[in-house]
Order: sequence, then C-alpha cells, then structure tokens
Amino acid sequence: MKPRYLFFSLFFLAPAVMALEVKLTPDRDYIEVIHNDRLVKVMRIQDLDHKLEGSFAKTSRKCPPFCIQPMEVAPGVKTIGQVELFDFMEQDLLDGTGVLIDARTPSWWKRGTIPGSINIPFTVFGLDKDDPKLLEAMDKLGVRRRNDVGGFTRLLEKTGLIGGDEKTDDWDFSRAKTLVLWCNGMWCGQSPRAIRGLLRLGYPAKKIRYYRGGMQAWQSLGLTVVEPE
Repeated sequence: MKPRYLFFSLFFLAPAVMALEVKLTPDRDYIEVIHNDRLVKVMRIQDLDHKLEGSFAKTSRKCPPFCIQPMEVAPGVKTIGQVELFDFMEQDLLDGTGVLIDARTPSWWKRGTIPGSINIPFTVFGLDKDDPKLLEAMDKLGVRRRNDVGGFTRLLEKTGLIGGDEKTDDWDFSRAKTLVLWCNGMWCGQSPRAIRGLLRLGYPAKKIRYYRGGMQAWQSLGLTVVEPE
C-alpha cells in the first residue's frame, strides 16, 4: 500500500479506534438514533482531559425554583439512568413504540438536546383539553381525543364489560407510547411538572419514565448533544 493511502486509511479508522477508549458501557462503544431524519451516533467525548464548561458546570442555583428533585417523581413512574436510556433508544425509540421528550422551554431546546428527542415544553400538558397545542402533542404520543362518549358506554368500560381500562372520558390511551421525559437535571422541575400534567390527563404511569439526570448528567459524561435545526 502506498504511504498516502495508508495515511488516509489510518485517518478514517482513527475515530473507531479512539471510541474504544471511552465507551458507553464495557460492551457498547456507541449507539445510533434517528434525529430530524438523519442518523446520529451517540458516544462519549474521547478527550480524557475534557472538562465541563458553561451552564452545566455550575453546582449551585437558587432554590426555589431550582430545587433538587426526588428520585420518585410520582407513584408508578420509573426513574431511569443513562444505561436504561441507551436501551430505550435502541429498542422503543427505534421501533417507534417510544418517544423521548425534552420537556424544557424552547430557549433551552435551541441550545442543544439529546439525540432522538422531540421538544414538548412542560407547559403544554397543563393546557385545556381542547387546546390545539395539547391535541398535537398527544397525537405524537399515540393518544386520541374522545368526543361525545355516551354515559352507558363509559359505564360498561368502567365496569370492565368492554375494553376501557386505558380510556377516560376525554382520552383514549390504548395506543399510547412509552415515554421518557427529561429536562436540565436533578435540580430542574420542568420534566416532573410535565409528568404530573400527563398523569392528571390520565396517561398510564406504567408507560412513563423519568430520566432524572437530564442534560446535566448527559453532558457530565461527555455524551453527544445536537443542536436543533
């Protein structure tokens, strides 16, 4: 092989070799997700001297409102870490049965987000049930608005005579997707508020996950961040 071709070969192979030094887990170098219709590789920064800078290097913020969030955000809602989020990305997100929600305000979203996320601000889940923004968001989650459901039908559903254990007077959650919600970290109350809003609407707790570490933990591990277009 001529020297210049050897150089180019080593150049293009280098990222793959370097990726082995700082893995996601002992048996996983990286994962791939679809973000805005393009494939994004989620991996850790390979510079062993890299240090966190910017907003997420801060350790102290006024409380309230930036208070440490409990590990259990609500009964029945599972709290997960990074490895469980990787599994969710490779399984539920990939096959379309799950949705990863950046529950922060749009101004935070524009600074960078976790690959594969969609932005649904926490305030949306507190809107009126007929608000177009809420209806659009629920549609993305596989939830349908119910209109003019008869009292007799609801009675049969509540008694279990016909399928209705995942339906309310206003919403049909029978095809609801599994969700993972996150915000800026363990000091951020935006995703907990979004989760509580979803529960008030009737969203099944068993289909909701809380990534408590959020962007603070994500960036502290040197994981890939993408800026929305």
